[in-house]
Amino acid sequence: MNSSVVVIGAGMGGLASSIRLARAGFQVQVLEARSEPGGLASGVQHGGFSFDAGPYILLDRPGLDWSFEMLGLDRSAVLPLLPIKDIYEVQSANGTSVCFYSDLEKTAAAFEKRWSGSGVRYKNYIREMDHISRALRPMLQISHPGILDMIRSGAWQQAPFLLKNLASVLRTAQLPGPVADAIAIWTHVAGQATTQAPSPMAFVPALMHTVGAYYPQGGIRSIPKVLEGAAIAAGVKFRYGAKVKSIRNEGRSIVGVETSDGEFLPAAAVLSNASAIGTYLRLLREPPAGADKLTRLPLQSPGVCAYLAVRGRMVPPYLRFKLDEGNRRCRSLIQPALIDSPDDSQDWFPIRLLAPMDYADAQRAGPDGQLEHLEKFLVEEWWKEGFLEIRVLAKRTPHQWGSEFNLYADSMNPVMTAEFMRHGRISHRSKSFRGLYLAGSSTHPGQWVSFCMISGILSANCIIEDLS
Repeated sequence: MNSSVVVIGAGMGGLASSIRLARAGFQVQVLEARSEPGGLASGVQHGGFSFDAGPYILLDRPGLDWSFEMLGLDRSAVLPLLPIKDIYEVQSANGTSVCFYSDLEKTAAAFEKRWSGSGVRYKNYIREMDHISRALRPMLQISHPGILDMIRSGAWQQAPFLLKNLASVLRTAQLPGPVADAIAIWTHVAGQATTQAPSPMAFVPALMHTVGAYYPQGGIRSIPKVLEGAAIAAGVKFRYGAKVKSIRNEGRSIVGVETSDGEFLPAAAVLSNASAIGTYLRLLREPPAGADKLTRLPLQSPGVCAYLAVRGRMVPPYLRFKLDEGNRRCRSLIQPALIDSPDDSQDWFPIRLLAPMDYADAQRAGPDGQLEHLEKFLVEEWWKEGFLEIRVLAKRTPHQWGSEFNLYADSMNPVMTAEFMRHGRISHRSKSFRGLYLAGSSTHPGQWVSFCMISGILSANCIIEDLS
């Protein structure tokens, strides 16, 4: 039997799937258009400083630990995680600030001091979200879970919760408006309203207060480097600078891929860690029936980003967010040196300023308008506290993200709306072509680094099941 598998893309899903497949005895070749692994989780160098290149800023440790365990890796040994005590602050348009610490009592006490009764309500909210999230977590480890999976695990009891949107969950919690807005910051980062967002977005504070919040030693960018090393040790072959032109099929069966230089690589299976939408609409010579539905999915822009060096005093917390009136705009300051600073004596530190941009607005604005959008945030004063001197080292716009990271239509993925989650994400095992499998955030209910890894493992499991 032909046991060769071609993996398109060395993003987090592609890396995880390649290790899983190689350890199951498959011959795996990873084709990556860029010169390094990791995709949006990779790193970049500017002005002598190392940065996390992409929009990933926080980790889901349980998902990360599960993924490493499934790959036969000791996460604690190969990827040390540093705890974050002062996690994030959200400043509203009227100047009200809400802070979240890893310590639940400290966080609740600060709320209680400002809004009587809110401390108890917040702790009750955290207990409830922790209970529901633990009940539902097994569903994250199943490819396209169905009703029977829900019944077997007992997760069916949380079905009413899954039918809600984030706005409904926060309304039921009866928390002060600024606190609810601060909890919902992860939805605003994705550029969507709470009425559109899925209810599990409410789990983030519970994760921070129970499991904790962490940052990898060496940055998010260290994760793909660790996985690349494990993949090579398992026998995976990497080809960097190799762009895939098309996925070839004979009838409804996939037979291999063709690279941009005309080389054909036969394979028993092809796993695409490129955009699932782009895989169906751009890489396949014959898009499947119903593919037009994919064109109607709302897309998430990677936003705009500035890579900066600052001199002076960094003010905690690790993440600082700013919302404008009506929560229509959100931007964030990321200060990893507060957590992972190899040299306390250094005068200059790397920081990032990241701001989401509505996908339609980004498309209308074009490259010049996107850059103007970023410039507006650079001149704001809210993020400059404690800095004596600031150097802008580099900038990235959605157009630049798209061209440098080979993103489908300059987008990260489909927006993870409540509707998208309920009606089914894009399947790991293609329903249209035998031998085609997909990994990445559009196949999993969330956009954590760990979720992309889980998607790769689940896709690999489908291949192992079908070809073994």
